[in-house]
Amino acid sequence: MYVVIEPSVSPPGLRLIGVDESGIPADESVVSWGDATEILPRRDQSGVRWVFAHTAELYPRLVERGIRLGRSHDLALCRTILRRSTRTPAGGLPQRAPDFWDVPWTHSADEGSLAGFAELAGSGERPDAVAELQRQCEAIAASSAPWGLKRLLAAESCGAMIACEIRHDGLPWRRDVHEKILTDALGPRPVFGGRPAVLENLAVRVRGELDTPSLNPDSHTELLRALRSAGISVDSTSKWELLRHEHPVIEPLLQYKSLSRLMTANGWAWLDEWVHNDRFRPAYVVAGVVTGRWATDGGGALQLPAQVRPAVVADDGWTFVIADAAQLEPRIVAAMAGDVAMAAAGHGTDLYQGLVDAGTVDTRAHAKLAMLGALYGATTGESARLMPRLLRTYPRATGLVETAARAGERGEQVTTWLGRSSPLPSDAWTSVTRAGTQVTATAAQERAGRSAARDWGRFTRNFVAQGTAAEWALCWMAELRHRLFALGSGEQHPHIVYFLHDELVIHAPEQTATLVANAVQESADAAGRGLFGDFPVDFPLDVAIARCYADA
Repeated sequence: MYVVIEPSVSPPGLRLIGVDESGIPADESVVSWGDATEILPRRDQSGVRWVFAHTAELYPRLVERGIRLGRSHDLALCRTILRRSTRTPAGGLPQRAPDFWDVPWTHSADEGSLAGFAELAGSGERPDAVAELQRQCEAIAASSAPWGLKRLLAAESCGAMIACEIRHDGLPWRRDVHEKILTDALGPRPVFGGRPAVLENLAVRVRGELDTPSLNPDSHTELLRALRSAGISVDSTSKWELLRHEHPVIEPLLQYKSLSRLMTANGWAWLDEWVHNDRFRPAYVVAGVVTGRWATDGGGALQLPAQVRPAVVADDGWTFVIADAAQLEPRIVAAMAGDVAMAAAGHGTDLYQGLVDAGTVDTRAHAKLAMLGALYGATTGESARLMPRLLRTYPRATGLVETAARAGERGEQVTTWLGRSSPLPSDAWTSVTRAGTQVTATAAQERAGRSAARDWGRFTRNFVAQGTAAEWALCWMAELRHRLFALGSGEQHPHIVYFLHDELVIHAPEQTATLVANAVQESADAAGRGLFGDFPVDFPLDVAIARCYADA
């Protein structure tokens, strides 16, 4: 049973439309905000699936009132998957003209309204959610793999609820600790803006060593010109390129660049904007990357450097359970390809060390290089030299990503395990690659065509691995969320407060920490079985219990 849930203006509250499994509306009612805290949880216990136009539009308002729902279906997120998937019928959603449901949602939009929808519609009316739900159910039923799409859409929609809950709950953050980190590294906060003392002193040293009194070291163009004028032949100002040269400016310049990144990414301005009431509240964008990985709408939640992690401290009486999936993408590829040998190499152990123990390569470092080369299509360097060993030993796993790369080079789509498909390349890409294959093509056109084809092939090669890993992570979180609800109630239940691709941080009462750690691993195992059945691949986690994130 589905229940479409959307705001009601008159009377104010929530409009609930019950829809049966065949897509036929069964009942309709309007619930006041005051009654919602009693009625919605009661209906949720019956196992309904709540249907949101955009979860991020309405669900935060429910969470603020203490309402957390079990299962959901996000029409906009699901539309994106179904429209592009190669497993949906060609005559359905893929060919439908863009409409309301294709409008992306971000936290920087006017939350609590569907202004973008109304603008596309040319009216102030909400789009017909029931009709769109019916279209999506029909597309799933007519698809070549309904089981996978159903699981993917459920996990994606649950992920949208989790993102809202993380934003509401927030990652515990000690502002005083963070400010001390900044002061120790940069000097006191400037009263009237500008560079802090330590940064300014480093800037003066850089200008002196390069004999450029007016240099702005934050300007890439100016800095590159000054370095070359000083006889330092560089193509960029990256750390690794600078370290290739010996010059008195290198040491203060690298210090400046490191501290400048801290100041820009997580300085006082970041603290003022993103940390309130001792909480960092990240604005995640679910499926913000085409592979299904999350992005952020500001705040840099996907890059919390080790330098500031000492400020992430659990509340009194609480602790963190931090879990990180080990070598996730290689294990995913092994399971997708049915490569028993590769799965066995990582069973219950470090997969890279398993490749060494199996005699595939000589060191763990080489194993990691070879695997990254296979996943990302290395054609030069040590990774490319080691790749043939993987190709010989694990032909099924490496063959899967090689096949995906060749498909991309031909301009074809590739699809993840559950059914998310890659976008088609642009018309410009098609023009370049096609021109390079013509009988009359010049040498430059041929090179440009081959280069464009290889670049897109590297994208599709990684898409199947990264996209399916993102699906596993969504299923992992969804499984864990269900288990965490059972470990407490109200504000005392453990909850996810941070997510980074294959890493989770759970804020938990100290007495539940061991139970949470067990639930985290059980959820990972369940996610693996849900995707790959009884195929003998495991997903071991590095799990730590610590009051401070930096201690994990």
